[in-house]
Amino acid sequence: MFKIGSRTIKTAIGAPVSIFIAQIIGLDNFISAAILTILCIKATRRSSILSAWYRFYACLVGIAVSGLVFELIGYHPLSVGLVLIIFIPITVALKITEGVITSAVIILHVYGAGQFTFDLVLNEVILLSVGIGVALILNLYMPSLESDLENVQKEIEYNFGVILKEIAHFLKTGDHTWNGSELTEVSHLLEQANHLASRDVENHLLRSHHPHYHYFQMRQKQFEILERMLPLISRIKANDDEYEYIGELFEELAYHVQPKNTAVKYLEQLRNIRKQFNQEELPQDRQAFEERANLYLLLNEIEQYLILKRSYKKSDI
Repeated sequence: MFKIGSRTIKTAIGAPVSIFIAQIIGLDNFISAAILTILCIKATRRSSILSAWYRFYACLVGIAVSGLVFELIGYHPLSVGLVLIIFIPITVALKITEGVITSAVIILHVYGAGQFTFDLVLNEVILLSVGIGVALILNLYMPSLESDLENVQKEIEYNFGVILKEIAHFLKTGDHTWNGSELTEVSHLLEQANHLASRDVENHLLRSHHPHYHYFQMRQKQFEILERMLPLISRIKANDDEYEYIGELFEELAYHVQPKNTAVKYLEQLRNIRKQFNQEELPQDRQAFEERANLYLLLNEIEQYLILKRSYKKSDI
């Protein structure tokens, strides 16, 4: 069963309302108010405001250019082409090309009037104000994305937990039967999360802090670290105690993938593991040295993973 989105509903409401208002006021070409409203209904408040500004600005430029050209050359079909040749590069230079289609409608209104008068300009400006104004009012309402963001967050945290558990299991047992499907799943979820979070940011124009956006950015960086860890884990050679220490750390991390910040606790645990490693004998040959280097690289990656969480918010411990 198909779902009707809020943007579709707002468009269906806005178009007839714009026509009704323009008709009541007694504007010429009142149907065009609906076109303006439809074009300005966007997915976010910010994009709606920007779209409205670009279209209004472009239409004013279009009125000025068309009035000048038509009055100097005449109201001929070729004059319309000349107006567009002049007008479109201007919109490119002013970075308001989004308003070209809307402006073309206004330019044709001027052409159809056959003369450039103050009443005509006033009619078009009010028409713009009605069409764009209705769209902006309707776009004040945006459905909350909170539930969607929380659901994606939970799925990402669950998959992070699975990945960390599988790493811990491999370190403790050497079992490498895990197929890594959660890595692909997290990649897709992060893409979805960042899209939702960006929309949420654009819907809260006056909010200076966007917790979901920053949270998913942090998880994105942590995921990149996890991807770097996997080849290291497959290359390290350690004794049973070392595998056990690191495996337990990964297991602890797996059970505490959450918005709360417990990174301080695990950074301390990581420091203790480093101390234990530092007390062991130095490598005696090149191979042993490379194996120990990979082990320390892994510890550094774990540290960066935890520092990202610590930087995201204050400790909850």
